[in-house]
Amino acid sequence: MVYPIRGVWLSGHPRPEPALADPDAILASNSSSYPARQFTDRAVLDLLLRVLPGYGIHPFEARRESTGFIFNRIWAAIKREALAVVAEGVSTPQEVDRMWQINSGSQAGPFRMMDKVGLDVVLDIEDHYAAERPELPAGPRELLHRYVDAGHLGVKSGRGFSDDYGTGG
Repeated sequence: MVYPIRGVWLSGHPRPEPALADPDAILASNSSSYPARQFTDRAVLDLLLRVLPGYGIHPFEARRESTGFIFNRIWAAIKREALAVVAEGVSTPQEVDRMWQINSGSQAGPFRMMDKVGLDVVLDIEDHYAAERPELPAGPRELLHRYVDAGHLGVKSGRGFSDDYGTGG
């Protein structure tokens, strides 16, 4: 799908199309799979770091090239370890979620959050990280594959690690 972005100074579309933008527009993306240095010069980065907090958006600068936003990489490690303890039979998704809620004060645990995003999307992200880092354990991706292959994609299919989404879960 093509989105017109003429006349805007900043586009935050997930996949901005440079040919459709004014030459002085800042093209931002919420996709962490684009290398930042490919699109951003220092002056633009400094401007965004200074201006965006005034709009309630708080960017953090990656000090070197990185696959994934800084927070997303940290979250990926937490998510991957949660998947690993379930894949190994150490705990259940519901118990891990409850532990997370009690200890972090969060309303949802990692498995509910993955269900909300979609287990197919989570698997794609994990596959992307594993392609770059083959030393990552396979167990978490194998567990996700079992759910995705069975059509249990999370909230969007009505069932994922939890199966109560039809009742407002």
